[in-house]
Amino acid sequence: AHQLLAHAQPLLRDIERIRDLDKRLAVSPYGSGALAGSSLQLNPEAIAEELGFDSAADNSIDATSSRDFASETAFVLAQISVDMSRLAEEIIAWCTPEFSYIVLADAWSTGSSIMPQKKNPDVAELTRGKSGRLIGNLTGLLATLKAQPLAYNRDLQEDKEPIVDSVAQLNLLLPAMTGLISTLTFNTERMRELAPAGFTLATDLAEWMVREGVPFREAHEASGACVRIAENRGVGLIDLTDEELAGVDSRLTPAVREVLTIEGAVASRVTRGGTAGVRVAEQRERVAQASADHRSWANTPVRS
Repeated sequence: AHQLLAHAQPLLRDIERIRDLDKRLAVSPYGSGALAGSSLQLNPEAIAEELGFDSAADNSIDATSSRDFASETAFVLAQISVDMSRLAEEIIAWCTPEFSYIVLADAWSTGSSIMPQKKNPDVAELTRGKSGRLIGNLTGLLATLKAQPLAYNRDLQEDKEPIVDSVAQLNLLLPAMTGLISTLTFNTERMRELAPAGFTLATDLAEWMVREGVPFREAHEASGACVRIAENRGVGLIDLTDEELAGVDSRLTPAVREVLTIEGAVASRVTRGGTAGVRVAEQRERVAQASADHRSWANTPVRS
């Protein structure tokens, strides 16, 4: 849960970026004409209100020639794809035999053309690959806008294709990734098996000593010594005898075994944002509340 929530957080920030971007998109250029405004009796403010904009543009030249709203939109869309690609990359790794953390649903994977037993994470791979396409859309648009003089230039007709394409790609990727992730089967026993590999609990041993009043420098050295003994014996830290622990440092009492398990290590991290069950539950609640708030905003019409 903590790992998946780490991917939820940047996606929530992406929605915040969309909401912030909306403030700058909600400026109507009506009345600016091709360059210098209009001599006709137009009412830009009234039209802006009627169409659901927040305001009318203050400068006719800026309104007709600036496309920073388009480049900012392209950036936000590209950032969404980059954040999705990070999750996609982990899914690709997790479903390999080396990890075996997850099993892909048949409906959201494809078969191999040569290996009948293999499931291909096509949705994740396409999500990872298409992020480069959206980055290219952003980069290309910025290159088009660079050093353009005032006011409108025909170059600016190139602002539409990259935005439309980025939106179209995300309209494909977001539902596909939602389907893929919602149907994953997690192999928690495999995760539990690999979690202590590489003496990952060495930090917990050192932090336990610090909580007992040992300076971290000394605790770090003692933890490293315990790892060397465990490596030489081919066992885990929890398998060290009381005598071996005390031989490294007399302050290493049998009570240290409380944190030399995956459950103990996870539960010990009780700071905000940590892995303890109560903190993860709090984070899930905050994510759910933020998601509900964003959904309410998205469903609010721009005009009544």
